[in-house]
Amino acid sequence: MSKCESCIIRRLNQLNSLNKEEIIRISKCKKHIKINKGQKLFNEGENLKGIYCVQDGFGRLSKLCENGKEQIVRFIVKGSLIGQRSLISDEPTNLSATASEDMFVCFIPKEEIINDLMQNPKFNISMFKELADNLKNSDNFILDITNKPLKQRFSEALLYLQTIFGSDHDGMIDVSLNRSDYANFLGIRTESLIRVISTFKKNKIISTKGKKIKIENYNALKNLM
Repeated sequence: MSKCESCIIRRLNQLNSLNKEEIIRISKCKKHIKINKGQKLFNEGENLKGIYCVQDGFGRLSKLCENGKEQIVRFIVKGSLIGQRSLISDEPTNLSATASEDMFVCFIPKEEIINDLMQNPKFNISMFKELADNLKNSDNFILDITNKPLKQRFSEALLYLQTIFGSDHDGMIDVSLNRSDYANFLGIRTESLIRVISTFKKNKIISTKGKKIKIENYNALKNLM
């Protein structure tokens, strides 16, 4: 288990605003946890006892709809810090976090955050900026799934995934998602997603290899947005 002061992951989130002494204290109290693929990190409605820093792997934050379907709100990737909103508001979390592949996370207890780290103004500003960004993205997400045409939403989703996951050695978006994952992220039926993927492939905008997608024509994709 790596020490926080030597962990490069903390540079990707709000923990990069902490001083050396604060980082050392976190290193002493954190817990390193493996979350197996498909396992819940936490459930909607749960009272969290701390926050989680994703060291490796990726997962998803989602909400269970009234019809029983999962609505993916956003993906959590290496460097993500999750659980802050519930911690600060002292309310049950409104989302579930699930590992889409094996994940390794570091758990930082609530007491350490509230009683110590939040005395650091830089950490507070960074934390609230992240929450504000998430709120803005949630507003945009609601607008997208209720008003924008499917082709535009799918185009934006591909560029979003390309940005957060990057490309593998074959130029494919470096994440393996089921078609149902894409459909749950876009708030549509899987059959509708399959049709739009087929159209994009026919027009040579994308290509596929197993569960992965490669953007072949960025200009055509952006013109649909």
